Amino acid sequence: MGRVAVLGSLNVDVVILVERHPVPGETLLGEAGGTYAGGKGGNQAAAAARAGAAVSMLARVGDDGPGRAYLDRLAGLGIDTAAVSTSGSAPTGTAFITVDEQGENSIIVVAGANGECDRALVEQAGGLGPDDVLLCSLEVDLATVADAARAAHAAGARVVLNLAPYAALPPDVIALADPVVVNESEMRDLADSDLVPESLLVTFGAAGARWGMDGVDGIPVAKRDLGDTVGAGDAFCGALAAALAVGADRQAALEAANAAGAAAVRWVGAQPDAAL
Repeated sequence: MGRVAVLGSLNVDVVILVERHPVPGETLLGEAGGTYAGGKGGNQAAAAARAGAAVSMLARVGDDGPGRAYLDRLAGLGIDTAAVSTSGSAPTGTAFITVDEQGENSIIVVAGANGECDRALVEQAGGLGPDDVLLCSLEVDLATVADAARAAHAAGARVVLNLAPYAALPPDVIALADPVVVNESEMRDLADSDLVPESLLVTFGAAGARWGMDGVDGIPVAKRDLGDTVGAGDAFCGALAAALAVGADRQAALEAANAAGAAAVRWVGAQPDAAL
């Protein structure tokens, strides 16, 4: 059984609850929704750990209270944080999230330490083995992601690349990923580019997901049970990587990921019980 290494962001999520999202130029009154552990990397690592995988976090935080609190949380989840480095100048990343009464969200991310290039993370990725999975997302320095993906692939590990938030990576990095994971919006951006994944998985929210010829339907969640959609895609990716690390085929991995994504909309915040 392999392990899952997650290369991605660690953000502190500041959540604001609103009746509806504002239009440009409009000011609305909101309600403080709390401060939570978030960031696509942290969310995906937590999801992979919930799915039973042995997880290592490859990330960067600031030398500050929020960063230390986040590392303590990850360690409490059983996630190896030995490869998380500390910036001497940038703060821990922060995401400002507004959530409306329908549970839909909009997010602004201030990268902080996530945006710094870190060669040590590339070396960690190169130390993975053939049974391991490297899961990457794009809220961190893109050159680090590209080089880490190449290093992991050269070492025989499987690379799962979540193009979120969407950015154009080098064609060779897109080609080596198995799979590239995108949602509908990111799929349109990818289609408008010259990038051609050899393995593509598209998520459709409540409608399910497709990976090549394999697919799953969405799992209905009653409105009364809906928390918010923050982190549902990250839960999907983390569970997907966990399933692949134990040798699941495409269909089985899709089913595990789909169930994790549906479960994630039942709580408020990107991770369950994630208050910092």
